[in-house]
Amino acid sequence: MQHKKLLRNTLATVALASLAMPWSGAMAQQKFVTIGTGGVTGVYYAAGGAICRLVNKDRAKHNIRCSVESTGGSVFNVNTIKAGELDMGVAQSDVQYNAIKGVGQFKDSGAYADLRAVFSLHPEPMTVVARKEANIKKFEDFKGKRFNVGNPGSGTRSSMEELLDAMGWKLSDFGLAAELKADEHGPALCDGKIDGFLYAVGHPSANIQDPTTSCGAQLVPLTGPAVDKLVAEKPYYAKVSIPGGLYPGNPNDTPTYGVLATFVTSAKVPADTIYAVVKAVFDNFEDFKKLHPALANLNPENMIKDGLSAPLHEGAVRYYKERGWIK
Repeated sequence: MQHKKLLRNTLATVALASLAMPWSGAMAQQKFVTIGTGGVTGVYYAAGGAICRLVNKDRAKHNIRCSVESTGGSVFNVNTIKAGELDMGVAQSDVQYNAIKGVGQFKDSGAYADLRAVFSLHPEPMTVVARKEANIKKFEDFKGKRFNVGNPGSGTRSSMEELLDAMGWKLSDFGLAAELKADEHGPALCDGKIDGFLYAVGHPSANIQDPTTSCGAQLVPLTGPAVDKLVAEKPYYAKVSIPGGLYPGNPNDTPTYGVLATFVTSAKVPADTIYAVVKAVFDNFEDFKKLHPALANLNPENMIKDGLSAPLHEGAVRYYKERGWIK
């Protein structure tokens, strides 16, 4: 009985406090939101952390408390947002496209109609790396050479297959089509077991840093009619450039294309919540870009359209209209 009375008194105190505060009703309650990211060493985790840091900085204004969860990545995040266990998450642009259309990894579960886009983040360029001695100048030079096409089931491998298809190549056009995992391709290149590899990754990446430092590996441009066709036909791809000087021995920009990391949520998440998150990022945009090197070259004009297949969340639309970024 004593416990119930205590609870009643506590609730009364909370109710009185909420009346005394300038917010009404539910806004007075602190709201907790969680962002799904990826592995703790990856860019997704850092990007989610950067968003939360800015949201929490203005906690006194909007009463939202943001936290980051390390997860299995894009597909996991979309499925967990769908299940209502995450509020927001980072997902590759091709995964966002597949989820809203109910294709690829989401063929069995069907189209996720409530998926909403918020903005896109850093590009994850298709990064082609060649052994220095292989004397590769363009992707076509790998014909007949030993190339790592990525492990089956990886995002890199499915992108690789789309590229080869657009080029009219088969895996048998390589002298050897290796299926090494991402953490194995650098050492294999430096050991002379393969001549090159393709990897979709945000930059700078330790995975590219290692072979460029250890054995002078070279970044190779990925351009031409097949790439033009892919970018024109697939809304989740965009042309991007890997900045020169990020890696030793690679002073020039490397033109390529890639997917984008995107920030997604559900139509069920309140507009006020998403508005507050978007406002925190774009009102403090210069700070946001400094929170991780992969975010350094972002610009709002591209972030609100590139790589987004799902409709924009109404909370995001409200902010973008206020800024005059969309009509």
